[in-house]
Amino acid sequence: MPAPDPLRPANPGPEPARPARPARPVERFAARTAGMTASEIRALFAVASRPEVVSLAGGMPNLAALPLDSLAAEVADLVAREGQVALQYASAQGVPALREQICEVMALEGIRADPNDVVVTVGSQMALDLVTRIFCDPGDVVLAEGPSYVGALGSFAAYQAQVVHVAMDEHGLVPGLLREALRALAARGVTPTFLSTIPNFHNPAGVTLAVSRRREILDMCAEQGVGVVEDNPYGLLGFTGQTYPALRSMEPDVIYLGSFSKIFASGLRVGWALVPPAVRDRLVLAAESATLCPPTFTQLLVSRYLAAHDWRSQVKTFTEAYRERRDAMIAALEAYLPTGFTWNIPDGGFYVWVTVPEGVDTKAMLPRAVTARVAYASGTGFYADGFGSRQLRLSYCYPTPERITEGVRRLAGVLEAELDVVRTFGSGPRPQLRRGPQAPSPDTT
Repeated sequence: MPAPDPLRPANPGPEPARPARPARPVERFAARTAGMTASEIRALFAVASRPEVVSLAGGMPNLAALPLDSLAAEVADLVAREGQVALQYASAQGVPALREQICEVMALEGIRADPNDVVVTVGSQMALDLVTRIFCDPGDVVLAEGPSYVGALGSFAAYQAQVVHVAMDEHGLVPGLLREALRALAARGVTPTFLSTIPNFHNPAGVTLAVSRRREILDMCAEQGVGVVEDNPYGLLGFTGQTYPALRSMEPDVIYLGSFSKIFASGLRVGWALVPPAVRDRLVLAAESATLCPPTFTQLLVSRYLAAHDWRSQVKTFTEAYRERRDAMIAALEAYLPTGFTWNIPDGGFYVWVTVPEGVDTKAMLPRAVTARVAYASGTGFYADGFGSRQLRLSYCYPTPERITEGVRRLAGVLEAELDVVRTFGSGPRPQLRRGPQAPSPDTT
């Protein structure tokens, strides 16, 4: 038995309360981080990458048609001949030769651009983030289509901008609803900072802004002093052979965002912003503070690819593959989905937007779909205001046509079960059922 401690009372009683410890420096987050939440779509990647799950969720480009052997040789030659440059720091604005080539790419959409007004970024997501950073103060209002690209919503939330959605129809953003939103905001003394739009083959809605509406929307924004940010990564991936005129081709003050992720390789992370001269210097300063400079190696590789390869034919090959997958998706939806569901038929891009009957909650249903070994993106992830529970996004760009058909078949089974519950219990909360041990289902594809 140990000897008693002479410095400790025999009956010490409860320990006195300790004062609250101040937060450590690493825990003192900025207030703006409160708006930074995990993307519902990104959270699906771990599940959707399981081989037994047919993923109709992510928008990953299909790179199977890339000439990988030729690209491997190009990489080796780049390091051997230009390694001292390719592996070194460079300008924050981007490699001059690539900026000239980017202007040639944009010319296909009717844009006449000066390479000096192009800023190369680490993917177009970085460009979107930087544009939001230099234009939006906390509390500023941004107009965005409803639904909207999830990456844009993340940037707007990170900089504490408020999002006002403007609805679309089968022809894209509705000018009359945009006018109503501008009037309602003006009545409150609010001028939105800019309109964020994906005019071609929209992510996630899959629709294209009618050419007849484009000038009207630009004029409306100009009259109200509202900027326009055109995000256009899918513009060259049309299925009909038509290339739509970019908004930037109609109005030189439009900020245009582009990317090689969809027309070359997403893993290289090379995008760009075409901005008016008055914006360029501030955007370059913002880029310097974020990354110092975009990676020289990937820029030079993209530049070589554009110069030495028939990249236009490669884009055509991509487009043909995506059109085949789109057709498989639409055929499967028509064959398997119950009555009461509607969807668009995109004429380009990666996505189909599905609306489900009243009472079905696509976010609540998602775990049950994953159990049935199929994944999709719930519509709620594409709204800043909680809407979208009756919508879901299906992506056809990556799976084979056969996998698409099987994925839709599995999804249809889940939807049928959801409809049975709605018919039985209505659209209220589900009854809590006790379940005994469940036998494991076979792990098959």
